[in-house]
Formats: sequence, C-alpha cells, structure tokens
Amino acid sequence: MNSSSRQRRLTAAAVTALTVAVTATACSSGSGSTATQSAGRGTYTMWDPYPQFDKTSAWAKLLDQCGAKAGVKIKRTGFDTSDLGSKTLLAAQQGNSPDVLIVDNPVVSTLAEADVLTTTDDSKLDTSKVDPNLLAAGQSGGKTYGAPIGANTLALYYNKEVLKKAGVDIASVRDWNSLTGALAKVKKAGEKGITFSAIGTEEGSFQFLPWFWGAGAKLTELDSAQGVSALALWKDWLKNGYAPNSVLNNTQTTSWQEFATGDYAFSENGTWQLANAKKAGFDYGVLPIPAVNGGNAAAPTGGEFVTVPVQKDTGRYATSQKLATCLTSTANLYDTDTTLSYVAPTAEVQDNQVASNAGLKPWVDAVKGAKGRTSDDLGTKYPEISEQMWKAVQSALSGSRSPKDALTAAQAAAK
Repeated sequence: MNSSSRQRRLTAAAVTALTVAVTATACSSGSGSTATQSAGRGTYTMWDPYPQFDKTSAWAKLLDQCGAKAGVKIKRTGFDTSDLGSKTLLAAQQGNSPDVLIVDNPVVSTLAEADVLTTTDDSKLDTSKVDPNLLAAGQSGGKTYGAPIGANTLALYYNKEVLKKAGVDIASVRDWNSLTGALAKVKKAGEKGITFSAIGTEEGSFQFLPWFWGAGAKLTELDSAQGVSALALWKDWLKNGYAPNSVLNNTQTTSWQEFATGDYAFSENGTWQLANAKKAGFDYGVLPIPAVNGGNAAAPTGGEFVTVPVQKDTGRYATSQKLATCLTSTANLYDTDTTLSYVAPTAEVQDNQVASNAGLKPWVDAVKGAKGRTSDDLGTKYPEISEQMWKAVQSALSGSRSPKDALTAAQAAAK
C-alpha cells in the first residue's frame, strides 16, 4: 500500500477513534504523561493504558525484566484508556509509533484497518495457546493483530443473605424465567431485586449485550425477535419493580454502589469489582449470566491486546516480538492478570488461577463463553451499532418507545 493511501486511512481512523467510547472495564485510571516517541537502537518504547502503575510497581518491573531479557531498555508511558487510541493514530501519522502497544480490544480493529498494526504473521507473535473466542477480538479481515494480555467480562453478583430471606435457592436460577421468578420472590419478601447499568453510553451497550446475545440475537440485526425479547426482559423488570429506574443513569460504578449497600439480591458487574466485593461486608456469590433457555450467555470481553505497531525500520520487529512474547508468556501471565484482576487468555494459566482461588471459577467460565464486541468482522462498524443499541435501550426503558419500535429505529439508523 502506498503512503498516501495509508495516510487517508489514518485520517479516517482518527475520526472514527473520536466516536469510539471505551467502557470502564479496564482497570486503568488517572492520566498519563507526555511521551517522547524517539528511541535509540537500544531503547524500545512501550505504551499501555495503566497510568496507575508507577516505576515502582510490579508491572513496571516486569517490563524492565522483559527488556533486560531482550537486551534493551524500555521507555514506557501509561495513558488513559480513552486517550490511547487517538494518540496512537497521531503517532502513526507522524511516523513515531511505539514499538509495543497494549490497547483496549475494541480499538484493535480501528488501528488495524488504518494499517497501524502488524499482523501476527509479520511480527511472529505466537497466539496458538490463546482461547479462540478471546483472540477473535483482535482479528479483522481474517488476520490477527496481537495477543490478549488478559480478559474481564460480566456476571451476576448475588447477595446470599437477601436471597435467603426471600427463600431463593441460587442453584434454581438457570435461565431467564427462573431468574425473573427469583426477582419476584425477592420483591415479595420486601427486598430489592437487581441493579445494572443502562446508561446512554458504551457502558449501557456493554451491559445489555449478554442479554441480547443470550437471546440468540446478532448485532447486524438489532430488531430481530430475539433482540426485542432481550430488551423486553429489561423493560418488564423495571415495570414490575424488580430493577430500579436509576439504571437509566447508572454507570457500572454507581450500579455497584447500589449493590454494595447490601439491599439488592443481584448486580450485573465485572471482575474489576472483586476487590470491592470483598470489602462489601456481606456474603456474596457469582453466577454467570444465564441465556434465555439456560446455559451461559456470551458476555462481552474487556481487556487489552499486546500489539506490534508498524515501523519504518522493520529491523526492530524481532526485538519487539521478544518483548510482546515475554509479556504474554505463561510464566508472566499469572502475576500480570492477578494484578489487573483479569482472567488469563490461556487454559493453562486459567487452571492455575482457579487452583489458587476457587472463587475465580465462575469468572473463568464466563470468560470462556465471552465474545469480542468487534468479533464477526464487525470491526469499525461496532461503534455505530453500539450507539444505536444504547439509544434503543434508553428509549425503551424510559417508556418513550416500545422495545420493538426502539430497536426497529436503531436498526434503520445503524444501516
């Protein structure tokens, strides 16, 4: 591809990146410092979305160890997740891409379509041990553009005391009907049912997707009967008082704060709340989100990919591959994913995590059934689809449109 064609793609991708809302599913927070992109032959630049980790952190020390193993020094910069994609596109336009980039998985397809990233065929990064459903989030046009460093997803936290008061056996909750029946019992016992985030942002879409996919719906057909049934489920929960009207404005954080009061039976939330769950002061459990007729629904994957951006000096790729391989190796994934509250992307490390902490078993099960938001070759189409989805959810739950009319309008707009 000639340089002018690549430049046009970069410009188009930069515009797209401005519209991509990233969920708060990654554990990054804070703000990053300004990076200097230039690097000598013995220094390799690395960008990540973990500005909360300083030079003394276990993460920074791991990067230094990987650099030492490859015989180079690492110049690392941590950015806010929401800034990293646009900064990467700008760096590519200027010819100053980092050597290794760790980026939120929905952004991978945007960068790939802009020709910012090398494929794993080019970088020689081995992904053979990665679970296929997790790897799919970093694939576009039949090619793979990196390896996941870990994954998080959604499940249902439940308050054992509230369910006990309502006479609900959690083992009986296996599908939508039994879950709704449990919520009815909870309300009858004078307790509160379920809280989640239905806010008009990517967070709202992220939380709706397990129910949408669990009904058998596809993102290319928002207004299918299956999709309508998922939105009708949420609508009925609000109408019957099983879920509060606050879900319309809840982020995943404020939704968790509601559950942390100890008043609710269930909360849809993610692995990143595990530390907070331990501090909640009540006995809790975790249940994978059920599909309409039983089994586990596919929940969306959060987490980042380790990628190797395109360089003018292709001689740098060999060392970049060594660095990326070090970060995604079996030897390092356990400690890294424990630090990030992630489930590992390989079965071997997942087994080690569960052996060390049996409480992670439902999360491993949920991740094994999870699905990338940009999978099915949606790529850069996903942000537009997602925006119409969250608008439909807001419209239906607020009562301005029926679930069917809301999703019909969403499908028309997404096209």
